[in-house]
Amino acid sequence: MRTVARVFAYLRRHPGMAAGTMLCAILSTLMVTVFPKVTQLVVNDIRGGRGDRLWWLVGIGAAAFFVRDAFNALRIILNNTFEQRVIFDLRSDLYSHIQRLPLRWFDDRATGDIMTRLLEDVTAVERMLIDGIEQGAVAVLQIIIVGAMLFHYHAKLAWLALIPIPFLAVGALWYTLTAPKRYRVQRKAASAMNALLHDNLAGIRQIKTFVREEEEHARFNDVSGKSRDASLGIMHVWALYNPSMTFLAAVGSVLVLGFGGQEVVAGRLGFGEFTAFLLLVGFLYDPIGKLHSLNQLVQSGRAAGERILEILDEKPEADEAEHAPAISVRGDVEFEDVSFSYSEELPTLRHISLRAKPGETIALVGPTGAGKSTLVNLITRFYEYDDGEIRIDGTPLRDLPRAVLRTAVGMVTQESFLFNGTVRDNLRLGLPTASDERMWQALADANAKAFIERMPGGLDTIVGERGVKLSVGEKQRVSIARALLKDPPILVLDEATASVDTETERLIQQALDRLMEKRTSFVIAHRLSTVRHADLILVLERGRIVERGTHDDLLASGGVYARLSAGSFLAEKK
Repeated sequence: MRTVARVFAYLRRHPGMAAGTMLCAILSTLMVTVFPKVTQLVVNDIRGGRGDRLWWLVGIGAAAFFVRDAFNALRIILNNTFEQRVIFDLRSDLYSHIQRLPLRWFDDRATGDIMTRLLEDVTAVERMLIDGIEQGAVAVLQIIIVGAMLFHYHAKLAWLALIPIPFLAVGALWYTLTAPKRYRVQRKAASAMNALLHDNLAGIRQIKTFVREEEEHARFNDVSGKSRDASLGIMHVWALYNPSMTFLAAVGSVLVLGFGGQEVVAGRLGFGEFTAFLLLVGFLYDPIGKLHSLNQLVQSGRAAGERILEILDEKPEADEAEHAPAISVRGDVEFEDVSFSYSEELPTLRHISLRAKPGETIALVGPTGAGKSTLVNLITRFYEYDDGEIRIDGTPLRDLPRAVLRTAVGMVTQESFLFNGTVRDNLRLGLPTASDERMWQALADANAKAFIERMPGGLDTIVGERGVKLSVGEKQRVSIARALLKDPPILVLDEATASVDTETERLIQQALDRLMEKRTSFVIAHRLSTVRHADLILVLERGRIVERGTHDDLLASGGVYARLSAGSFLAEKK
């Protein structure tokens, strides 16, 4: 119930919509009582040979149905508006919270799973919130009103009609207590299927390249089968539960029919009253049946709500100085005895100390897994270091607001990510207010202007998902132009010239040279040409700095760097 109570809080944001929906539902429910009474009067008049008010009574019945349906139409409009507003609020809060979670949280979760929670689980919770409250309240109200009318007509028959109620309540309680596990399994299975689907669609080129269509189809069928089995498990229980409840309700109607018929024969109950009573019994059990269906809806929404709240309960990135004034960053970066690990069993960086003065270039080299990318990720506080201290212009990193810090750092990585939009959209990530003239200048400085001009749409060319319509080198140069527009005082280049041909590398390197001018730069590279002119080269092995110095000094020392330079690992392209 804690889960249900927490998600119900979203209804309080729109009290007017909630009140209007409930009022329409109540008024339409009250109209239900009119037709049985009209039927009673018409039947009695007919048996008495009286027909003078027949059409007048029929008109009242028709008017009651019209009023009922008019309020239902208004209720549907209000309910749908209410529903979409709640969905928007819940999804917006969830997305906002996801964006503020640390990268470490994303490292352990599949994108497809997160998308399932944001899209499907939110919808399931919304149905529980809106339909559950509105239809549940209406059903309970109808049961109370109709129950009171049954006792008004005939108390003995009313008690007979209520005989199945305790059994229905026990059945509902059993279903409520046993359903959560089934729905959790079903939501988890659906999430796993969506996660695999997302991965396979993102990696469709690799699947085709390695001719893995049949194997991936089998994998998809496996997870899809688990989702199917979980859904069938829910349906099989429902197939037993729902008809059982319907049968118990029918028992009440049969009892009323038999004993009520005796009352009519004995002259203790009028024929018209008996007809009205039978109609009211139908109106009594109809909302009870709806409550059973709503129970299924609530259990599904409850399982989805648990998955949403699991994310909302995750601790976002803390920022003690979020409201600090704007700071002008010069680019003086200092690491003092910094250590970091992704897990306690596996230290990634150990006792790192370095100093990069404004405008200097620091090159980081070493084998894969040495900790190079982790080191630069600490500068942006993508991950929080465990020990030691990092300072920017003498200020401890944790005292700087993340927005200020990340605005001051530009990154160009090996896999340049472009959003599925236009070239202009992607460039304006660096500077939202950039004019076309300034964007063209940035593209020229990044050696990207020529190929953008050849495109039919120019700046308005759609680059495709992840920039798939551009080559690796073209994406890289657009990313450099984006960084130029951002104009950060601190620059991180993470293997920015990898995976390109010699001519493209030359163009990218020229663009990088322009980008690095007068900026504090951290360069990660596997190629000698990228790092030989750095002011300081740091050689990392197993999370430690094992050598430091200039290119010439490190070659002369004959250590690790010299061996790497002599081998293929840092070999220059010919």
